[in-house]
Amino acid sequence: MESLESELDRARDLDTDDLADAIESIGFECTRCGACCKGYDPDSDGDEDEKEADATDREPHTATVFPDEIRDLQDAGDYDWRDVARPMPYGLEGGDGAEDGETFEWALQTDACGDCTFYEEHEDGTGHCGVHDDRPLICKTYPFSVALGGTSQPMGEAVDSEGMVRAHECEGLGRDISRSEAEELAAALKERAVRELEEAISVRENYEPADVDGVVVHDSEGQKRPDGTRIESGSQ
Repeated sequence: MESLESELDRARDLDTDDLADAIESIGFECTRCGACCKGYDPDSDGDEDEKEADATDREPHTATVFPDEIRDLQDAGDYDWRDVARPMPYGLEGGDGAEDGETFEWALQTDACGDCTFYEEHEDGTGHCGVHDDRPLICKTYPFSVALGGTSQPMGEAVDSEGMVRAHECEGLGRDISRSEAEELAAALKERAVRELEEAISVRENYEPADVDGVVVHDSEGQKRPDGTRIESGSQ
């Protein structure tokens, strides 16, 4: 298995023209369906009425967000940390506000139905992002990722691939995309791959067990509480 440092070197060497070629070959146009912004029912057969009826039972939307992206969103809308982000639930135990344990990422905050808190839906069923200009890299690049170890695969396994580019489930796949849009996506995709690996390396290097109760989030800046406050080394 390649080290994170080796994968980071590969990410930095990615050719954005090659990535754009791959994105053009796969094709993509956002249909504003909102599927990538919403919680989901893993047992649903796709019936819209059933999904609405079981909205409170859905798995919450989980989109990774970096600490500096959280602060950018805070500044954009005068939000508190917890308005923007929550601890990634993987690795935590308990629920209903009584979680405990350690996790290593932040996820965008969700509402009571498990949808991204910034998602706004219209009467015709289409939606839009309320912080579109300041949205995180994972949102800018969906439904694509790059095939490098240490990088994330949003919304499950890939359904298509071309070269180093993987495409994940989305009804907008296969549609025509302009070269300029493909190049913009490719640049953001490379940036995200580099950032994910830099974050993973920093988390590994900064990790130290925190002997405190409740939830601890280990990110590239150290150990934090769910509200984003730092846990000082040696805290009890």
